[in-house]
Amino acid sequence: MIVGAVGGLHRYPMKSALGEELTTAEITDRGIAGDRVRALLDTATGRVVSAKNPRLWRALLTVTARTAPDGVRLRSADGRELDEAGLTALLGRAVRTVDRPPPGAQLERSVPEDVLDRGVHADVPATMHAFGSAAPPETFFDFAPLHLVSTATLTALGTDGPVAAARYRPNLVIDTPGEAGFPENAWVGRELRVGDGVRLEVIAATPRCAVPTLAHGALPRDPEALRRPARLNRVEPLPGMGPLPCAGVYARVLAGGTVRRGDAVSLP
Repeated sequence: MIVGAVGGLHRYPMKSALGEELTTAEITDRGIAGDRVRALLDTATGRVVSAKNPRLWRALLTVTARTAPDGVRLRSADGRELDEAGLTALLGRAVRTVDRPPPGAQLERSVPEDVLDRGVHADVPATMHAFGSAAPPETFFDFAPLHLVSTATLTALGTDGPVAAARYRPNLVIDTPGEAGFPENAWVGRELRVGDGVRLEVIAATPRCAVPTLAHGALPRDPEALRRPARLNRVEPLPGMGPLPCAGVYARVLAGGTVRRGDAVSLP
């Protein structure tokens, strides 16, 4: 059964930085080739930098990461190329670039509701999570190697038209014409086929943190980017978690291959 088509492909070479849009992507068990291959390490704490702690790291969402023949290139909002010294100056804390998480690395996630209540400058409680429990080892994925969101979901979460996909940082945007609400909720636990041979296992709805509410490049801060899914799509991502604001789904790769914009997406 056809559920839609690939309407957008996105890669984020540096964790928590802005990414790049693609027309074609190679997919392996590690997701889109070149996705989240670098991250920053806070040299004071030894923790991997993530905008899930907005007080410290929201400025990373002004940095654009691009894949180049010689590696990942980073540029500031005013077009300057950034090295570690430039990133340290921008973020206000000493950082260095790493290509794999340190042993025992955990993800710091500020409690989203406290960020909404007290603002992005407040020192709010946080929870700690293991990296990529549904992803291959030594990767920087929060949970799984692919994140999908449908255009029906982006429309449902918008006010004056669809919300910008960039807020939710998907890898694949699935065009779902004629659908209403949050159709990808029904994909959880099922296999999706994309194009000629790519097979994905959809494993969980995606619980939302404070990141979608933050300014992303030219997109302004929008607290409603969390409040809307809290009102409209509060579901249980995994057994025992309880209902949470969700938008999109996580998937792991059963069979890789090439994906192109316009490829059909189907449920067998």
